Amino acid sequence: MFKKRLLWDVIKQSLGIILGSLIVATSINTFILPNRIADGGITGIAIIFHYLFQWDVGLTVFVLNIPLFILGYKAIGKRLLVLSILGVSFFTLALRFTGGLSAVTNDTLLAVVFGGLVTGIGMGIIFRSRGSLGGTDILAIVLNKKTPFSVGQIILGLDTIIFLGAAVLFKPEMAMYAMIYMFIASKVIDLVQAGLDNSKSVMVVTDKPEAIAADIIKILERGVTYFSAEGAYSQTKKKVIYSIVNRTQLSQMKEIVHKHDPDAFVSIAEVSEVVGEGFASWKGH
Repeated sequence: MFKKRLLWDVIKQSLGIILGSLIVATSINTFILPNRIADGGITGIAIIFHYLFQWDVGLTVFVLNIPLFILGYKAIGKRLLVLSILGVSFFTLALRFTGGLSAVTNDTLLAVVFGGLVTGIGMGIIFRSRGSLGGTDILAIVLNKKTPFSVGQIILGLDTIIFLGAAVLFKPEMAMYAMIYMFIASKVIDLVQAGLDNSKSVMVVTDKPEAIAADIIKILERGVTYFSAEGAYSQTKKKVIYSIVNRTQLSQMKEIVHKHDPDAFVSIAEVSEVVGEGFASWKGH
């Protein structure tokens, strides 16, 4: 049973990486390349080489990743390495497969916006499938172990160098458009991974915790957790209510608190993802 479930997980991951690679490749061939827009990472370098020497983007991506796979063999672990090789291989094939598609638009700004949207969807699917397209991510992990910089800072630095190279070799506008494209793609990646229904965490400091908790459980059908707290100034002990609700329930939550204790102290924070009863399940995570 365990082996069957493990096999099914591998199949689902592989299908997700294939689908995501196909979507990203389609975005590059129909939005990015026809409008001479740069990109970040190894794909960005391959695109610059394509503009300069007409090199095949897919083949260049694959060749440039080979030394990074060798370099990162010990740093990133066997599992991530295998998934990265799988992702790069599928991505290379997808770039060749979609290479004959026509440009969707010749408007650079539209290409940047919708290219970022489509690329973000594809990359989000790849990341949800625990996959990777290798590239500068691997190099960043390796450098992170040898420098005081975080993985995110290193990736940002490498992408900045690539964008500056595009600005110098071609024109500054190319780098500017590339930054917009990458920004949109990164936001869409977060949406695909975390989902659209961002929840809210609510903490309530009140003298009526039982009454408020009872209504939250009964009306909103959400769980409630108590925390014991003590006011630093008043030195009085209180119960703090902690609960997570979706966006549509937030106004009801406020009404419940105000009804029982208008003087309650309420703190509301954004929660990008919630896994558990009443929210998303662990399936697919």
